Amino acid sequence: MLPRAAFRGVLRARPARPALAVPHRALVASTSQWTRSYAHNNNNNNNNNRPPRNHTWKPSSNIKFSDRNSNQATPRDQPQFGAEATPERNNVPQSTGAGPGISQKSARPHAQQDYTGGEADFSGPKTPADNTAPATDAPQQPQKPLPDLRQGIPSTFGAEFGGEKEGRNTQDPNNITEDPTREPSAGGGGREGGELPKSAYETSTDRRRNRVANWGYLITLFAGSVGLGFLGRNWETEEEERAFPDAPNGWSPGAMYVRARARMSGQIGYYTEPSFPKLLPEVDPAPPLTLVLSLEDLLVHSEWSRQHGWRTAKRPGVDYFIRYLSQYYELVIFTSLRSMDADPVIRKLDPFRIVMWPLFREATRYEKGEYIKDLSYLNRDLSKVIVVDTDPSHVKLQPENAIILPKWKGEPGDKGLVALIPFLEYLAMGTVPDVRTALKSFEGQDIPTEFARREAKMREQFNKDLAAEKAKKGRGSAGNWVMNALGIKGQPGGLTLGDGQSLAEGFEQGKMLSDLFRERGQKQYETMEKEIRENGEKWLKEMADEEKKFQEEQMKAMKGGVFSFLGAPGEKK
Repeated sequence: MLPRAAFRGVLRARPARPALAVPHRALVASTSQWTRSYAHNNNNNNNNNRPPRNHTWKPSSNIKFSDRNSNQATPRDQPQFGAEATPERNNVPQSTGAGPGISQKSARPHAQQDYTGGEADFSGPKTPADNTAPATDAPQQPQKPLPDLRQGIPSTFGAEFGGEKEGRNTQDPNNITEDPTREPSAGGGGREGGELPKSAYETSTDRRRNRVANWGYLITLFAGSVGLGFLGRNWETEEEERAFPDAPNGWSPGAMYVRARARMSGQIGYYTEPSFPKLLPEVDPAPPLTLVLSLEDLLVHSEWSRQHGWRTAKRPGVDYFIRYLSQYYELVIFTSLRSMDADPVIRKLDPFRIVMWPLFREATRYEKGEYIKDLSYLNRDLSKVIVVDTDPSHVKLQPENAIILPKWKGEPGDKGLVALIPFLEYLAMGTVPDVRTALKSFEGQDIPTEFARREAKMREQFNKDLAAEKAKKGRGSAGNWVMNALGIKGQPGGLTLGDGQSLAEGFEQGKMLSDLFRERGQKQYETMEKEIRENGEKWLKEMADEEKKFQEEQMKAMKGGVFSFLGAPGEKK
């Protein structure tokens, strides 16, 4: 709401009625005079040195509207009621001078100390943009770059106690380049290059760790040198010197390095070489031939299903294969499986222990992630050793002794294992001095098929020669001719093979030496089968009793060792 004096001024400014030409004058009290008087009153109250004044309100002189040049402000010239006022001017705060309607000269003299024209707050009206602009007392100084704390907190000892050096570089410490105008790269400053050295970011703990690390490096270097010298010493025994002919004795650096390397390889060989240097014991007399058989996918096949779990199937004809060839070969089962996994399978496969020696993963050589069956550790003459496997990588050290068969995946009508018997039977006859030469002649071919073809050709030639000799010299001399042709000298009563049958009689009947050898083997196999049927249960019971007795003896020996270690007497047997 407008004040009462302003309301009177509005009524006063209204145009007069046309009927009355006499101007109407009214006395209007100036609010600025009262404001001034009130200000004097307040200042006089605060100033005890000056005498009090009369603050009674007195009417001011009449305002003359006709005098345009007078110094007194007219209602039209007043900023609150002037016609020249605009909304923009009405919105400007009236902060000039001592107040509206009061000049600086008419104010009290001592008030000039409070209201001066030099003050920014009283300099006059401004535009809205100037009024809304933030006030600044002084120009802002550029802020110094903050230190890089990502690499640690730098030391401030030099800045606090050492003082500033003259001519100090004012370049940005984060700018590690030579160009001062170039912006510092990400991660610059700190230990990567700046005003502070690298040692400024190191604490006492860092220095202690560095000292410990340096001592550790020196101790490691010293221990390595001593260890290398110890491993490179001369061989202590003649056996070691013979075992490493490429590393002779001597104190040259090269010879010491070779001996150290040989000893290191020997230490690593504990984990990669077979568990024993001789996997098979000495046998007297030595067996004529040794047949090494793989287990997985050759004799048995294992598979897993969600319904049944792990199941192991025995290959068709595996019992006949093992029992028939056991009369000609020293049988060995050599598997790359662990003993705890393969031993139960072998016990089920061969309950009567016809296979003499089982070998497991501990007897293999580990090389480049593969388990290799090294036949040189068998303690047998390799010219008399044959290995049958399904994985060429298992026998890659002696491929000339190997027969590789396709893997058996559990087919019920498979005959691949039984078809190999005639060839192995032929090698067991003793007509081939080195089995490796015979295997090399079948290289890259299916051995059962190729051997059957060669045997049929030999039989055809044998029958043709036998018929020609019979027609030439008579019936009685045909068998002797064949024996002489084979290098077998006749004896009084004739050379017998098997159950009293002479070779001459067999040849006259049209039988080859392989046929007679096979008949003899079949009779021995039948005899073995008969013994197993009659005494098999008894043998199994005896073997179980022997195994139980052996376990009990081992348990007693272990208990006796424990009690003797504790100082108590062992159990009496």
